[in-house]
Parts: sequence; C-alpha cells; structure tokens
Amino acid sequence: MGAAEAALILVAGILAGTINTVVGSGTLVTFPTLLFFGFAPVTANVSNTVGLIAGGLTGSWGYRHELGGMRPTLLRWAPMSLLGGVVGALLLLVLDPAAFRTIVPVLIGIGVLLVAFGPRITAWSTSRRGDAPPTALGDHSRRRALLLAFFVFATAIYGGYFGAAQGVILMGLLTTLTSESLQILNGIKNVLATIVNAVAALTFVIVAPEQVDWTVAGLIAAGSLVGGVIGSRVGRRLPPNVLRAVIVVIGVVAIARMVWAS
Repeated sequence: MGAAEAALILVAGILAGTINTVVGSGTLVTFPTLLFFGFAPVTANVSNTVGLIAGGLTGSWGYRHELGGMRPTLLRWAPMSLLGGVVGALLLLVLDPAAFRTIVPVLIGIGVLLVAFGPRITAWSTSRRGDAPPTALGDHSRRRALLLAFFVFATAIYGGYFGAAQGVILMGLLTTLTSESLQILNGIKNVLATIVNAVAALTFVIVAPEQVDWTVAGLIAAGSLVGGVIGSRVGRRLPPNVLRAVIVVIGVVAIARMVWAS
C-alpha cells in the first residue's frame, strides 16, 4: 500500500466517523473507497466494520450528556443489537451479498421517509388512539416496547451484514415510534450501532480472520476515532429540523450512490 492510498483511506475514515456520529451512513464513504483501491468486497466490508468501532466509541462518548437517564433503555436494547449483529455478520459470510444488497436502497429509503414524516405519523397514530404521546422511552406500552425491541434487532441484523445507513434506518424507526428528542435518539443510535459494529467485528475475527486486512482496519480506526469527536461536536449543535434535514439528504445521497454503483 502506497502513502497516497493510505492517506486517502485515513481521510475516508475521518469522514465516515463524522457522518456516522451525526447521521449514520459512513460506510458509504469507506466501502466504495476500498473497492476503488481493489480490495475484495467481503474483505473491504469486514475490515471497514472492524475499523469503524473506534469512531463509534468516541461518537458515543460525545453524546454522554444526552444519554443521561437512558441507561435502562440502553440495557434493554443492547442485547437486541448484540444478537442482531452476530446474525448479520454470519449472514455476510454464508450468503451471496448481491441478494441482500438489492433491497438495501429500499431499506434506506424507508428510513429516510420515517425520519422525514415520523413526527406526523406519531401524531396521527396518537390522535387515532385518543391518548397522549409518550414523553420518554420508558413510558411506552408493552406492545410498543416489544415492537421497538424487534426493530432494533432487525436493524442490527442489517448493520452486522452490511452496515451502510443503519443509523438512518434506526433513526427513522425511533423517531416514528417514540416522541423523544432527536439528540437523545441520536445518542442512543450511536451506542447501539457501535455495539453492532463491535460484535460483528468480533464475529469476523473469530470465524473468518483471513478476511480482515489489519492495515486497512487500522487506518480507518485512526480516522474514525477523530471523526467521532468531530461528529459529536457538530451533531449536538444542530437544531432538530436541521438534523432531520441532514439525515434525509444523506439518506437520499446514499440511495443514489448505491443504485448508481449497482
């Protein structure tokens, strides 16, 4: 690997760590970069997953103030993310990636729509039920809590398999099924996505260590470590409407890039 190639992968890691923390779709920067330099798709995906853990840690730490009081929720959803990440990682190693990637743009599109119209959907649902909207994640009915847990698990499977824009999809679901502030949900998203990346990476290292390019993973880790700090500082200062718009724009760009690349 030449110096210029290493520098570009490092920069891609910084951008991915920043984007992942603010929204979640940084893989759409690093993954195409690695493919451009000739890395095999599975090796690129696996090495990228390992490297982005660092950015998830710094990004989650940057949102620690927004996560105050959210420990019960995180403890309830963390096992769903852990199990889903393992399932998704194993699917990547045993299934044809092309079969799953055909529906990735659709999933991202659903996430974008949920982010854009989630509050209106929640308000409409509340008016139909005739009750008050939940004011915090812990105030949900058992039925809605189970639904949330299921979607966290399903999103984690997707994140363990490919990971691109799992944050957009997760934010879309959370903004639709809860009335919590976007900044708190963004902090939760960062923690859950980091869990998915970490357990998926561990699965790859144990089951298919030959697929990990440690030089690439190290460069992305170094870059995303810095990007997570940048992303948390930028993301926490964005007003809700601006943050929502950023999520929608990046989601649309992600769909366009994936459709164009295919």
